[in-house]
Amino acid sequence: MNQITITSLIKQNKQVRLKAKEDSMIWIDSDHWTPDMGSDWTYLLFDIFQIRGIAVPFSEVSLDIVEFASKPTIYQSPVNPMLVSAPVQDGQIKFTLIRDPFWNKILFQIGRPVLAKSISNESVDFEFDQAFPLFFKEVKRLYLGPEGEVKILKS
Repeated sequence: MNQITITSLIKQNKQVRLKAKEDSMIWIDSDHWTPDMGSDWTYLLFDIFQIRGIAVPFSEVSLDIVEFASKPTIYQSPVNPMLVSAPVQDGQIKFTLIRDPFWNKILFQIGRPVLAKSISNESVDFEFDQAFPLFFKEVKRLYLGPEGEVKILKS
């Protein structure tokens, strides 16, 4: 599968539907999210510095947790007040740093934060044999606060 094709599709249509192993998901350009799409979306980041654009600044401890996490983790953090339109739940956004080289390369080529959520029983644009690290049932969830607070939401 040509990763450039996926990149082109999301840039042109502002969304792409993917199936990776057993998980189906939709990715959208984060600028094209609207409130009627719901708030159950997760930002997919390819670089730790992208966190600055979506979450309030937080401590080095919290950054280290994200940077050195050994397993796929979804983080919740207070939303950056400069973010005009975002899938916010209780003042928080969800994000993950995608480290898998295959998926990270696609996100890097897109060049901006992408929102993703799981879908089922819908047609997809592309299918992969490679698993996507985010939607595994054993994905951990952590809250990261601006003052270094860390709470395990799901282990």
